[in-house]
Amino acid sequence: MAELDITSPLLSSPSSYQPQTVLTVHDDQDSEPSNLQSSLPTTILHQNHNHGRTHNENGHHSSPNPYEFLRSGGFSVPASTTADPFRNETPFISGIYEVIKIVLCLPIALARLVLFGASLVVGYMATKVALAGWRDKQNPMPKWRCRLMWVTRVCARFILFSFGYHWIRRKGKPAPREIAPVVVSNHVSYIEPIFYFYELFPTIVASESHDSIPFVGTIIRAMQVIYVNRFSPTSRKNAVNEIKRRASCNVFPRVLLFPEGTTTNGKALISFQLGAFIAGHPIQPIIVRYPHVHFDQSWGFISLPKLMFRMFTQFHNFMEVEYLPLIMPSDHQKQNAVRFAERTGRAMASALNVVQTSHSYGDLMLLMKAAQLQQEKPWIYMVEMARIESLYHISSLEAVDFLDKFLSMNPDPSGCVKPHDFLRVLQLKACTLSEEIFGFLDVEKNGSITFKQFLFGSAHVLKLPLFRQACELAFAECDTDGDNFCTKKELADVLRHTFRELDDDEVQGLFNLFDTDNDGRMSRDDFFYCLRKNPLVIAIFSPRLLRKNLSKAGDKMLEDIV
Repeated sequence: MAELDITSPLLSSPSSYQPQTVLTVHDDQDSEPSNLQSSLPTTILHQNHNHGRTHNENGHHSSPNPYEFLRSGGFSVPASTTADPFRNETPFISGIYEVIKIVLCLPIALARLVLFGASLVVGYMATKVALAGWRDKQNPMPKWRCRLMWVTRVCARFILFSFGYHWIRRKGKPAPREIAPVVVSNHVSYIEPIFYFYELFPTIVASESHDSIPFVGTIIRAMQVIYVNRFSPTSRKNAVNEIKRRASCNVFPRVLLFPEGTTTNGKALISFQLGAFIAGHPIQPIIVRYPHVHFDQSWGFISLPKLMFRMFTQFHNFMEVEYLPLIMPSDHQKQNAVRFAERTGRAMASALNVVQTSHSYGDLMLLMKAAQLQQEKPWIYMVEMARIESLYHISSLEAVDFLDKFLSMNPDPSGCVKPHDFLRVLQLKACTLSEEIFGFLDVEKNGSITFKQFLFGSAHVLKLPLFRQACELAFAECDTDGDNFCTKKELADVLRHTFRELDDDEVQGLFNLFDTDNDGRMSRDDFFYCLRKNPLVIAIFSPRLLRKNLSKAGDKMLEDIV
């Protein structure tokens, strides 16, 4: 079983997607494939008897599969959810009531701002005193320093008061640290960390970027924060080990994690990261609600200054905190963090009365990227990243790169791309093979593709077991003189097996696509980098690969698969 880490995705419900590629291995030593095509499994070679066409899971007739030579059996795209876990319901001030309320609260807002600033400064100074001279950060903070931090904790309560949380309704009680060393909570706003700092004074897991925030960075260091860089495997592994160490030692404060990894609007529970569940300790879930009518307090896709201003100009902001019963891992769940996280997620979603989705922080990255590039409906580019991470192990950063490529195809306001723009960006000449590549993505056969189809199709091809070997063989075909470089002429000679009438401008366009460092020549690194960023382009080399006698390469590929 693969090692789990803090950012391993959790699917809130079993995926309806089933892999389509089937590998059948026959134990027949007398049969040797003579070329790449003959090394393909029998099930793939004979699945397209109906005029070389397949059927996808939606029942649509699909065009010939241009990636059959990689043993692709096609792919399907799961239906999208209508839930948007990041949308703030009141992003703008609207209605006479809200306008009058803000005008009346402006003097109060100024007083609250003064209280907020004074509390922050006093808390910061008390924290500096508590941290002065303390060097041993690997062990718990001495008790006398923790007592000094009570000044900062009281200041945190005044900060909550300044934001309009004059009273906070609580239900249930926190379990003793000895019984529940780990607590997890849903994450709706920046208010919860302030509340938990006052209420529990836990150790938290936070992004490394928080350390540089003025005032706040110093205060959270006093909580002996466990920093993590969500994009660094080493950092994630170290964070998991530190969570295990501190949760196992009663002299440390309890460990608090927000397993969703980002804030939502509280209307859904998105996929959980697994850092809180790997250690296998009992967990106490905590849920937070913000009942409202006119002002949504969630820190979804909205700026921090704007949210703070709205909070300052409310008569009162409501907040409810509920401590749920402990969740004890069963014996098999101590070894299976995914099952433990699923169980915890179901308990929290049930208590919140919300749905669970497969969105993750990666979807927020896609949303922000689309908004940054001024898309009319940026939310349509969310794809429930936890699902695709689980299926194809595509990272959020890779998904953002694919979105950048897709948006360069000039999608229409509904987020769809037509064949002409698709071929233009990938520098493909209009021909039968190009139509088949587009048809491979167009699973609904409506003459256009969405970003979700583009991402699932690209990820499917990129993660095919034979993809890398095919890249190796394709470059070997281009590098005729064996100097690890490919000239424009060498590329043109190979591509003319695919595109019969390829003029110099079209060859130059494809050469520029592969020449990623723009040095006028295509190195092996350029070639592989381009195909990782544009995996669909590998299909243009299939005619040449299937015509060559590559029996040894084909045997090696099959051996690698088995």
